[in-house]
This record gives sequence, C-alpha cells and structure tokens, in this order.
Amino acid sequence: MGDYSAFGLVRHNKARVMSAAEAIERLGAGNGLPSSVLPYGNGRSYGDTCLNDAGTLIDMRPMNRIIAFDADSGVVTAQAGLMLSDLIAHVAPQGWFPPVVPGTQFITLGGAIANDVHGKNHHRRGTFGCHVVSFTLLRSDGRTRRCSLDENAELFRATIGGMGLTGLIVTATVQLMKVGAADVDERVRGFSGLGEYFDLAEQADAENEYAVAWIDQLAGGARAGRGFLLTANHATDGEPFKPASRRRLSVPFRPPVNLLNRWSLRLFNGAFAWQKGRAEGIRRASYASYFFPLDAVRHWNRLYGPRGLLQHQSVVPFASARQTIPAMMAAARDAGQASFLTVLKRFGDTASPGLLSFPRPGYTLTLDFSNAGAATNALFERLDRMTVDAGGAVNPYKDARMGAALFDASFGRWRDVEALRDPVFLSDFWRRTALQLGSSQNGGRHAAE
Repeated sequence: MGDYSAFGLVRHNKARVMSAAEAIERLGAGNGLPSSVLPYGNGRSYGDTCLNDAGTLIDMRPMNRIIAFDADSGVVTAQAGLMLSDLIAHVAPQGWFPPVVPGTQFITLGGAIANDVHGKNHHRRGTFGCHVVSFTLLRSDGRTRRCSLDENAELFRATIGGMGLTGLIVTATVQLMKVGAADVDERVRGFSGLGEYFDLAEQADAENEYAVAWIDQLAGGARAGRGFLLTANHATDGEPFKPASRRRLSVPFRPPVNLLNRWSLRLFNGAFAWQKGRAEGIRRASYASYFFPLDAVRHWNRLYGPRGLLQHQSVVPFASARQTIPAMMAAARDAGQASFLTVLKRFGDTASPGLLSFPRPGYTLTLDFSNAGAATNALFERLDRMTVDAGGAVNPYKDARMGAALFDASFGRWRDVEALRDPVFLSDFWRRTALQLGSSQNGGRHAAE
C-alpha cells in the first residue's frame, strides 16, 4: 500500500483504500459501498480534508489519461487523476498552459477542482474553478451527471472547492491559457518593509500576469517585513516548452528532530536574501523554478521532523491588511515561532463559481511552522482571531486543526454544500467542522454520521 497521509505529516491515514476502478464499479452499481468514502488525489492538502479515517479512501491517481485536447482552442478533457505536471508536459509544447497553478505541480486535476486552487495570478485569472468548463460527477445513487454552469449548476458550484464531498469527479474539461512559452521573464525587486510592499503591490498586479512576495518573517526591528517582490510574465520568445529537469534532490527519511528551526531558518533567509539581491532586475526563469520551487526537493516536508508541519493561510480584506498582516507576523515572532516559508499575495475581485472558494478580495498571508504542539496551537488560535476580527478567512485545505466556529465564520455557505453533499462521501475535516455545526444547530442532514 502506498502513502496516503496528508502533506503536513501531522495527520496519518488510518482508512482503508480502494482503487478508482473498484470505486467506479461499486458506485455505478449503487450498492455494496463502505459506510463512507472520499476521493484521494496526491495528498498535497496539508491537513485532514483529504483523509477519512472512519471510512475508505479512493485512490484516483491511476485515472490519469488525457482524453482529448484541441490545440486550436486550448480545451482539454482528462481523467480526474491526471497530474498537473503531466498536463503541462502535454499542452505546453503546443503553446498552452494551465491558467491557474498552485505552488506544486504534483496535484491531480480532480484535486485542483475540489480545492479550487489559486496561484500567483488571482488578480488576472481568479481560481482554477473559473476555467472549468464541465466535469462528470458519479454519485452514490449510481448516476453520472454532467455538471457545468448550464447543467446541474448547483452541483457544479458545490463541487468546485467542495473538497471531494459531492461525489467522484471522473473526467473534467478545462479551458487552458495561450502563452508564448511556459518559461517566464521574472523581475525581482527588494522592499525594506511591509509598508513599501503594499505601496508596490497594486501596481505590480496591474502590470504583470504573476506576482508574489517572499518575506523574511524572522527579521525584526528596522528590518521587520523585509523581502522581495517576484513578478513575472510568460516569455514571448524562445522555445514554447523546455521540460523540467527530472533530477531532483530527495529527503529519504524523516529525521528524529526538526531541521527547520530558528537557527537554520536564519541561515536560509540570509542566503535567500543574498541570492535574490544579486538577481534584482529581469531574468528568464524556467516555469518550474518560478511556479514550483519546492518541487525541486522530493519529500521536503520530512525536514520538519517527527511532528510534521502546520500551515496557516489566511486572507484579509484590503481595508484591514496594512494593520492586520504586520500584526500577525509580529505575533509569530513574539511567540518564538519560525516560519520556513512566508508568502504574501494580493487577491483580485474575480469571483469563483465555487461555493466554498477560499480567495476573496484582499491579501493572503501564508506561514509554515514546525509543529510544536500546544505552543503552535496557541499561536494559530491567536492568528485565527486576528483573521476573523479583520473580516477574513482561513484556508481549509491548508489546515489541520480549524475549529467548527472558525469554519463557520470563514465560509458562511457551508450549509449549501452540506445540502448537496453525497451522503456516502465524508472527510475527517467535514466531521469536525460542518457536522459539528449541524449537530449543534440541528440543521445538518447527516448530523448522526
């Protein structure tokens, strides 16, 4: 049996696993199903949205075939287990690229839809769900439904960002983006503090397809909030596609201690700042190095040691961002917690069709921490309160400990998804959030599950 854990390595799968082929056969027959099932893509969700300890996981990765691709229109239809990396390798040589990519290319097509992933160009393209033309959804009543904005529209909206709870996505059709090349022309610009970043961010979005900021979270005093703004646009000359190198470093096992501590991170941040400082200006960057830098090291999450990592990703509105985001970073420093990767991006106002989509207008801050148990939980509770008080939200598929009240405050339309959830599809995350809310309010269809 393969590894079916969540990426943060805090939660480990205890569920049974069945193949996609077996699940399709049993779902299609409408009988003989386990008590609960959940599709499993490639396990890149950090917490328990991809786990179902009390039931069975459906391994979707063998369903990885591209069914049709129109090189003139850029419309592709593929099975839900197709990796984003394989999609790029197939379409980029013909001048096409996924319109939205997250920080890793090792996710499945179905996972990209179920989590409604976002990228460095939300200000231009919105979320992945904005570019989904249609998909086929197999439910436990044995029926396969074609879902789009024009057909089974409610299920379409509930499935995009619905974390795999409305049924099994079998195939999906997506509109790709025409590009001159997969590689990008990247510009690196340093900033001395968050105030300077905020002054730059809106104009950077207006002028560029992609924009993201790296921040030295450990820097305090006069250097607090220093970092680099990395903007990019697809190259218009050169080869349409250069395959990413298959030579990747690897962390072969989980060390007995956390290797990403304050001291090692200070060295890393200093080296990163030195490297990016040398690279200020415009340079040609491979698509892999710009979009997926951490993919260069296999199993890099193991560096966090035996207790794993916890990520806190929040979004706060524009009106409160200049006060809230510096305060959140200061809270992490005051708690003695070191974030390995601290990323700040600006979301635009393009609404997703998904009911539970995380992005909304504002700034999104991502912090990665080694799991230090009670100390980290206390910090996260403080960050949660700051986020909600600012009118923001916390990302569920990056979460491993969100409480039901926080979920309710972040995603008011969860009841609409619960009403459309397939009664056989369930996750650990949904049990501890939505079902707890439904039970306490006597409003959940499946409160007894």
